[in-house]
Amino acid sequence: MNNHILSHLPYKSSFRFVDHISELSEDGVIGEYTLKEDAFFYEDHFEGNPVTPGVIITEIMAQIGLVVLGIFLLLKESDFNFGDDVAAFPLLTSTEVSFHKMVLPGQKVKVTSEKEYFRFGKLKCYVEMHDSSGDLVAKGMFSGIVKKVDLKNG
Repeated sequence: MNNHILSHLPYKSSFRFVDHISELSEDGVIGEYTLKEDAFFYEDHFEGNPVTPGVIITEIMAQIGLVVLGIFLLLKESDFNFGDDVAAFPLLTSTEVSFHKMVLPGQKVKVTSEKEYFRFGKLKCYVEMHDSSGDLVAKGMFSGIVKKVDLKNG
């Protein structure tokens, strides 16, 4: 449905934490990600008892809740077009996240984001992450900008 946005994400496979976008509008986004059991960050966090680091949980929330929504809003602007020489460059300017539950390897999480505002190029969203049982994993406020970058001329 809205997964064409995924082709504009600036992340490579080992650091892209978005599998599917189920809802997307000017007011928010809902997306899912299943954590890979062999992800690089589980090797040492924690040996014998792997747990998803909080920074990865925050990154998943930011990629779905802020970057996907930001790219969607930019694409809606009439003068903004992605091309072979133009890419999105997300800049997270602030986060305030509280963690409520651990996420283990192989778990699927759902991220829901509601836009607070999008003005002067800055996006601010309230973002929640839930596990497949519907339990709250983390929540917080995210803000940042998604800039258009000319790859040809720097």
